[in-house]
Amino acid sequence: MNMSTIEKVYTDTREIKEQYRKFIGRKILFILFSVSLIVIIAGIAATLGSYPIRVIDVYSIIWHGMFRGPETTSEIVVWNLRLPRILMGVLAGIGLAIGGTVMQGILRNPLASPFTLGIASGAGFGAALAILLGTGLIVGKYLIIANAFVFSLIPTFVIFGLTRYKRATPETMILAGIAMLYLFGAATSLLMYFAESEAVKEAYFWMVGSLGKASWDTIPPVSILLAVCVPLLMWKSWDLNVMGAGDETAKSLGVNVERSRIFILTVASLITAGIICFTGTIGFIGLVAPHICRIIIGSDNRFLIPASGLFGAALLLGADTIARTILAPVILPVGILTAFMGAPLFLYLIMRRKKEYW
Repeated sequence: MNMSTIEKVYTDTREIKEQYRKFIGRKILFILFSVSLIVIIAGIAATLGSYPIRVIDVYSIIWHGMFRGPETTSEIVVWNLRLPRILMGVLAGIGLAIGGTVMQGILRNPLASPFTLGIASGAGFGAALAILLGTGLIVGKYLIIANAFVFSLIPTFVIFGLTRYKRATPETMILAGIAMLYLFGAATSLLMYFAESEAVKEAYFWMVGSLGKASWDTIPPVSILLAVCVPLLMWKSWDLNVMGAGDETAKSLGVNVERSRIFILTVASLITAGIICFTGTIGFIGLVAPHICRIIIGSDNRFLIPASGLFGAALLLGADTIARTILAPVILPVGILTAFMGAPLFLYLIMRRKKEYW
């Protein structure tokens, strides 16, 4: 090999490394942009309401409140009334978007989400059972939450049961999820048909999703759930990347495809169940946020998972901010607004897409 060939190889290698750095830099830049977006939207959301507070004062109140309890009226309004709702919006957006991202990854289907797999329908049925009939696994103030959590996991266990008799292929899982979606949807409709109108109204309000019941008591369990489950999904991000090339390719590279698919689906189901049992069934965040991020930064799940989570948090927080102000003083359930926003946005993404990014 002569000197000119060596120099050419060295130059090509250096150019490839430089392009890779730029490629990684764009992903990190988008993640930082999403974090900034969350901070900005959270500051704006904390100013909205019957008690006016300036944006700059909000950040000051939050900073000082971390070292001492709220004392003034503005501090009490921000810390006790507005901040729990904002934090729940951030946590729910992160969890739902990450759940949708990994479900789309393991099933290699752009329509996969916690809702198309029947998880949300199961939670809706559990909550309706508690609201309309007053029955569940436990009694007291956690009746609806416990019912929603347990029933949201049933579709996952049914899917696992079916995969024991038929291989755990993406097609099998999606078909089983759709079957659960319609089964629990029909059961919920049957319950609502025979219930009293006031109870039906409460059940319907829960099923469309809202952050209105967020409090400091609900923040810790959701935070702990995300702190445990998200690192597990990040740990499996390389397996997700390999599985994107197809099951046979993944197996040839040493990935136990069926075991990884079941493990990831279990963790994603736990995240989704743990969130929607507190917020109700908020749709489209787990479907739209991963698609937007995948178009912008690509399909590398090492970056796609955190980027989708952060962007989903900004998306949900922004939707809830609009829901609180668009018909003020009436506060719309955020699930209605995400559906209104998500459907046309999803159609726009489909029409604008010029190439396959899967």
